[in-house]
Parts: sequence; structure tokens; C-alpha cells
Amino acid sequence: MSGIQQFDTTMNLLQKVLDLRSKNQEIIGSNIANAETPGYSARSFTFENQLKSALADNGPSPVTTQPNHIPLGAVNLEQVTGMVSTNNDATEIGDKNSVSVDQEMLKLSQNEILYETAVTMFNKKLSLLKYAVNGGA
Repeated sequence: MSGIQQFDTTMNLLQKVLDLRSKNQEIIGSNIANAETPGYSARSFTFENQLKSALADNGPSPVTTQPNHIPLGAVNLEQVTGMVSTNNDATEIGDKNSVSVDQEMLKLSQNEILYETAVTMFNKKLSLLKYAVNGGA
């Protein structure tokens, strides 16, 4: 969604949420596609905490002065990229595949609902801008 002209922080936030939800959808889809692959470890994508910390304005934020410093938190929306983690099979039974299709379908549904909600909010914001540009007509 990089071609969309940004007007305010709400538009920036909605664009970032849509991008992150899309990435989450890809990972969930990959897990479902590999549900029968022996040895496949399910992956999960989280970004909510990074997004919250990027939106929280709690005064001065820590600064890294060396490239080797551990990042202490996202400073702005552009730095929120999410984190992919691997969930290994803890049972050690069978083909060592850690994908639960039921759980992945639940995640897929939840992610889709939240994506559609962000799209609806984005469209409402664009409608408001269109209304303002047309002089309230």
C-alpha cells in the first residue's frame, strides 16, 4: 500500500495494520498448506505489542548509540515489522509436524475479521476526506 498518499496518523496506522495483517495471512496460509508435511514447524506472527509501543507516547524513548545495541522498542510505525516465531512439535510423536489445522483455521478467521475491520475503517476515512474535498457535498 505504499502508493497511497498519507494524510494523517490514522491513515498511517491503518496502512501499517493492513500490511501486517496481510503478512500474518501469508504465514497462516503457509502453515495450513504444510499441515501434512513431515517435520514442518508451524510459524506464528506477532506484531500487536510492537504496534502498541509505537503508538504509546510515554515521553523520551531509549536510544541506541551503537549498531550492536539491542533495540528497546519501536519508535515509530515504520519500524514495526512484527516477529515470526517457530512452534516446534512438543509431543515428539508421529511426523513431528506442529501444525494444528483447527488452530490455524481459527487464527485465519480472526485475522480475516480484523483485516476487514481495518479495510472498513480505511474506507470510512477516505470517504470523510472525499466529503471534505468536495466541500461537504
